[in-house]
Amino acid sequence: MQRLKASIIKEIWSLLRDPKARIVLVLPPLLQLFIFTFATTLDVKNVDVAVLDRSGGTHAAELVQRISGSPNFRNILYLRSSEELRHAIDNQQVIAALVIEEGFDRALDKGQPARVGLVLDGRRSNAAQIVAGYIGQITAGMDADAMPRMQGGAQVTNWFNPTLDFIWFTLPALIVIIVSIAGLAITSQTVARERELGTFDQLLVSPLRVHEIVIGKIVPPFLVGATNGTLYLFVAQAVFGVPFTGSYLLFFISLATYLLALIGVGLFVSSLSMTQQQSFLGSFVATTPLMLLSGYASPIANMPEWLQTVTYINPARYFLIIVQGLFLKGMPATDVLHQLWPLVLIALVTLSASAWLFRSRME
Repeated sequence: MQRLKASIIKEIWSLLRDPKARIVLVLPPLLQLFIFTFATTLDVKNVDVAVLDRSGGTHAAELVQRISGSPNFRNILYLRSSEELRHAIDNQQVIAALVIEEGFDRALDKGQPARVGLVLDGRRSNAAQIVAGYIGQITAGMDADAMPRMQGGAQVTNWFNPTLDFIWFTLPALIVIIVSIAGLAITSQTVARERELGTFDQLLVSPLRVHEIVIGKIVPPFLVGATNGTLYLFVAQAVFGVPFTGSYLLFFISLATYLLALIGVGLFVSSLSMTQQQSFLGSFVATTPLMLLSGYASPIANMPEWLQTVTYINPARYFLIIVQGLFLKGMPATDVLHQLWPLVLIALVTLSASAWLFRSRME
């Protein structure tokens, strides 16, 4: 027990004394949390759109006024011809152009459906489709006001995120992403740092057993990851107002299990690396698929079937589902356990593989 305690203390001091390791401890991940929260958003705001009004009536003017009053649009460019419209789209002055035809007002006055055209910049397809949705909501509101008899036909209720605030979706996912980046970056340096400093050979002749050395290298990144995860949990609630509706106990159990799985991957990479530069590149190679296949960047259901199968060995997939479920919908313990047991299995496999590789390297 004394040897294990000495191994843990030695690894903690090695981590704190290494300038490269200190850089990725707490402050940079916290800055990433604030930056990524506002930078990684699918909301489209402050965009410029154009209007080509061929009707010139009161209804058309009201529609343009509603568009200009939307907080999603910055400037409204008024066009006079199709040539100006083409020029505005080609030169990326606007992302979309609304075309109001001549019969727009007459159709609304007669109680008939009135159509408008919308030209989108396909070079920015995702943002253009979102802008089309914004304009579609505005025109639908015009239809409802013009034909009151249609009002009340449907009432939309958004469960778990009533205002569809994108931060409520982004922040829980960012907890997973940033904990993963920091955890892999720290763990992947442990063995490689020993080799660069020439202290790896000292471990071979020390009285420490292999499992004591491995546990000593697991504890410091585990403590750092647990600290970061706890900090992000309370920052998300206190600073950004994201509600946490689930069990804190289940969150920390899931966090601990995920960190063990992550540390196993990091130790495996570090055991293969001869220098810290190699380990850094290795952690980057491991982090990229870990994030892309977690379901954060794109839904797993949208991936090809063979790629969906690959995601089952990705620990971030399960932890992301757990964190989002605990934050927004109060995921019950049975659902958490359904995602937790694969995470436990992955942790056992990665830790066993990294311990085996570490032992073989020492021999």
